[in-house]
Amino acid sequence: MKPSKFSIWLNLLWMFLKVNLLSPSGPASVGLLYKEAVGRVMSEERFVEAVGFSNILPGSEALKLAMFVGYAAGGIPGVFTALLGAMIPPTIMMLALAAVLQRFQQENWLQGFVKGMSPAVAALIIMVAWELFHVGKARKIDKRTLFIAALSAIAFWFDIPSPLVLVGAGILGVILFK
Repeated sequence: MKPSKFSIWLNLLWMFLKVNLLSPSGPASVGLLYKEAVGRVMSEERFVEAVGFSNILPGSEALKLAMFVGYAAGGIPGVFTALLGAMIPPTIMMLALAAVLQRFQQENWLQGFVKGMSPAVAALIIMVAWELFHVGKARKIDKRTLFIAALSAIAFWFDIPSPLVLVGAGILGVILFK
């Protein structure tokens, strides 16, 4: 029996509420969204495509991913449902955090807290990359994939904007993976 449109929309709302409550940062939420969306509402290839396109287009990655996944699962109403689920948690958290920061903005411990978070964010991004490269035992990383990854890393090292690097990697992928 095919699920009703309403149950699909409710599932999207819950998925994005959960992802954005458990992982409020953009890059870190990709790993959790991967676990929630792949196999349930979209294929792994489609998800990787969504992540790539969300990095090329301007704006919030989390909201762009919500729109892509929402549309794939539930059409235009799915887009709005996923966006609602993606926007409610960070909006409430930002209002609460702004109130707390306003209260403690002159405290020295706050600068140390922020400096301590930077390495953790870097580690989360590395874990997401690792997850994308090593998902499933059937995926093999060949020389072409490593070549594109190395060129992309070099491009980022020279401060080439990420949308240009991603478009270039996509074009190189078309050439190398014919």
